[in-house]
Amino acid sequence: MRIGCPKEIKNNENRVGLTPNAVSTYKAAGHDVFIEKDAGLGSAIDNAEYIAAGAEIIQTAAEVWAAADMIVKVKEPLAEEYPLMRADQLLYTYFHFAADEPLTMACMDRKIVALAYETVEEGNSLPLLKPMSEVAGRMASLMGAFYIAKPQGGRGLLPMGVTGVAPADVLVVGGGVVGANAAVVAAGLGAKVTILDVNLLRLAYLDEIMPANVAALYSDSVNLESCLKTADIVIGAVLIPGAVAPKMIKKEHLKLMKPGSVLVDVAIDQGGCFETSHPTTHSAPTYVVDNMIHYCVANMPGAYARTSTFALNNATVRYGLLLANKGVEKACKENQALKMGLNMYKGVITFEPVAQAFNLMKHYKPVDSVLA
Repeated sequence: MRIGCPKEIKNNENRVGLTPNAVSTYKAAGHDVFIEKDAGLGSAIDNAEYIAAGAEIIQTAAEVWAAADMIVKVKEPLAEEYPLMRADQLLYTYFHFAADEPLTMACMDRKIVALAYETVEEGNSLPLLKPMSEVAGRMASLMGAFYIAKPQGGRGLLPMGVTGVAPADVLVVGGGVVGANAAVVAAGLGAKVTILDVNLLRLAYLDEIMPANVAALYSDSVNLESCLKTADIVIGAVLIPGAVAPKMIKKEHLKLMKPGSVLVDVAIDQGGCFETSHPTTHSAPTYVVDNMIHYCVANMPGAYARTSTFALNNATVRYGLLLANKGVEKACKENQALKMGLNMYKGVITFEPVAQAFNLMKHYKPVDSVLA
């Protein structure tokens, strides 16, 4: 198969879809790999490393898209990339369709095959989302700690406090991979941390593994509102795979909070779990609503690009090799995890939450019927 990797063009997105290690793996399996010139520089990977791994360096993104049967990216195609997509071409990347109707319509119109990292599911886990969830969760606490400083508009709290002064109060809404990683870092900074979740088994697990300054509570309206009254930093970490994130914190909830508090919405790439959230970029990461600082960057791990790129490739190359070796149809028939990742197939939506998000059920077919 001819595999292409264009340079990411999203604001401050410095990750890249393939590492030289991944290129070597694809080449060893007999595939051709094309890398756009300088695609890896944001992750401190130069062209020579790709050439040494066996890739061919292509001058422009348009040439990469034209040459490849399978495009491997990190983030969803942007509007300027829509014309480059070809019918039947396989795109292997994060899509987050349910939060982006124009992207959904464009991919349907172009009749591509969309294999979405974020919905590949194996053993009740999301193996291609997990590494970026780890990065984003850990980063969320760092961003909360940074923006709570007075020069950034925050309350002016040192998260860990000092002798005679209490630490900051951090609330994490959602106890999955993002939430657990956010809690560990916030606790490591010395903050007082509370995690809210509705899964009792998960809460029991968190109770066992978390430091003593972390409390895991059942998430209901009473506990949520009580925690918001004392929180200095709130991290939104609620996920429904492939679907729009539920709005856990409403605009009226902000009235309960202390002015200058910070809200970090890690779920923003799925629409956000705060009612007052909208996507921001690394160039302009925050905005203020009702005296509350909102950090809602939709590609958080792009800030720590080299770590994120290698962590992502460690997870994606195994499944990517199945796609390249077998073709998408055979690979998805034989591998349930990949089948769950198939969101769109040649103009048909094959992941129901995407169709439901935009009232497009007439364009939906179960993935098994499409593959048959």
